[in-house]
Amino acid sequence: MGLLLSLYLAQGLPVGFLTQALPAILRKNNVSLAAIGGFGLLMAPWALKFLWAPVVDRYFSPQWGQSRSWIIPTQCLTILLLLVISFLEPSALASPVILLSFFIVLFLINLMGATQDIATDGLAVRLLHKQQQRWGNAVQVLGSRLGFIFGGGAVLLLLDLWSWQLVFLLLTGFVLLNSLPILFFREPVWPQQIQVDVSPKAASKLSLSRPAFTLKKWRKFFAVEFAYFWHSPQMRAWLLVLLTFKLGDSLSGAMVKPMMVDMGFSLGNIGLMASMLGSVASVLGALLAAWWMKYMARSTALWWFNLLQILSFLLYAILAWQFEYSHIVIAWQVYSVNAIEQFAGAMALVAMLTLIMDYSRKQQAGSDFTFQVSVLAVTGGGVHIVSGIVAEYWGYSIHFGFCVLLAVLCLWPIFRWKRLEITD
Repeated sequence: MGLLLSLYLAQGLPVGFLTQALPAILRKNNVSLAAIGGFGLLMAPWALKFLWAPVVDRYFSPQWGQSRSWIIPTQCLTILLLLVISFLEPSALASPVILLSFFIVLFLINLMGATQDIATDGLAVRLLHKQQQRWGNAVQVLGSRLGFIFGGGAVLLLLDLWSWQLVFLLLTGFVLLNSLPILFFREPVWPQQIQVDVSPKAASKLSLSRPAFTLKKWRKFFAVEFAYFWHSPQMRAWLLVLLTFKLGDSLSGAMVKPMMVDMGFSLGNIGLMASMLGSVASVLGALLAAWWMKYMARSTALWWFNLLQILSFLLYAILAWQFEYSHIVIAWQVYSVNAIEQFAGAMALVAMLTLIMDYSRKQQAGSDFTFQVSVLAVTGGGVHIVSGIVAEYWGYSIHFGFCVLLAVLCLWPIFRWKRLEITD
């Protein structure tokens, strides 16, 4: 559990900056809501990581271990990229060339993090027994939320006090510190381990006259690799749950920090009260969900925890309406609703990740887990990109009201899948 916590925290630190700190920083500098939503493209590697997940599952060094072969190099590259960002001068972002370079480095950091996540998820599925899974997923949420606290909230707070370079060197040091446990971990040789022979002798047998993978072969490979997820009515129902689960959450979450900036909250207050305390609330939600799921079916937990999250969207809509029509902002109400949303979202996420583990086959745990999480990310990232356009056109109150309606509609796939699961 300690090893998994360190790995999820290491990947959560850069993601925390991108999802928690960057939107507020951009809005503070008068970037449009549409452009802020467009920055969701940086998260594309997390949505598309299923494309190279089978490679991570199959190609590795037996001496290093199936997961360590990928985790160690990607963590090293992430540290180097964070060092590059630390030497950036923020005022130079006005230059299109510097801004593009910044975007590329952030994209590469996400690419490394997404690849590390494939290997870490596979390691978690192989390490944890069924009764440990809910706690393992609570640790995953805990690690990512601690990453949000330090990479998002603390960065916003410290940027008001320290220089950009010092803050990012500190962030790099935290990533390095949490990369150390995997160096000393001796990964077992798994009985179901699949390894592709990449020796020079085997490589010499490959035909050099034509590509190893044509587009047709690639499509056929993925059709066979992931046919498991649409081979039965229950699995197709589960796939629909994955496709719809993050729609309301992603559409809502993308505009929370920009709305706080428009309400007049400082970056320091957003970092401390929203990002940091909100993340603490999510940690408590994850731990409570892991304990509670001992006494209820996992499908039932997914239903009720998701319903609680929808309530938080409704509260956001009420706060936005109050601000737009009376210009009254009560700080404790805003922070409380944010804490409720983070608390409920973590509970729903623990239930979802535990079910994803249930549907992951041991022999290709990284690929199956990654495919399911990527489905969540593709649909969630898609609505994230358009969230700014919706909020800018309709206003925050209608935007969050629409999030409530969309999330309620997305309860139907859960209800349908739950009935099929009981029938089976």
